[in-house]
Amino acid sequence: QVQLVESGGGLVQPGGSLRLSCTASGHTSSPYYMGWFRQAPGKEREFVVAINGRGATTDYADSVKGRFTISRDNSNNTMWLQIDSLQPEDTAIYYCAAGLPITRSRADYWGQGTQVTVSA
Repeated sequence: QVQLVESGGGLVQPGGSLRLSCTASGHTSSPYYMGWFRQAPGKEREFVVAINGRGATTDYADSVKGRFTISRDNSNNTMWLQIDSLQPEDTAIYYCAAGLPITRSRADYWGQGTQVTVSA
């Protein structure tokens, strides 16, 4: 089992930036993929980005390419999502995920989510 805890969400103006964090605990010795999904009000949860166990390979949804950057530090079991040029349509609950592997439609473990609201 892997437990995931997100932090860093909040209210930000359009064009602003946020940095989300996700810390993993439990059975973290395996090379888990980690990633982020998000769910906007009234919409289904959607894939945002994933990174492989070594941090060498990433996969971004087209809607966030160039604005979102994922990174991880396996020594601290922590992953980050740097979000720049935030837009109102980025408003959602952002969920940290882990799996062996993560795909665009599934993960094995989920965090509780952190709210990101983009509004003037």
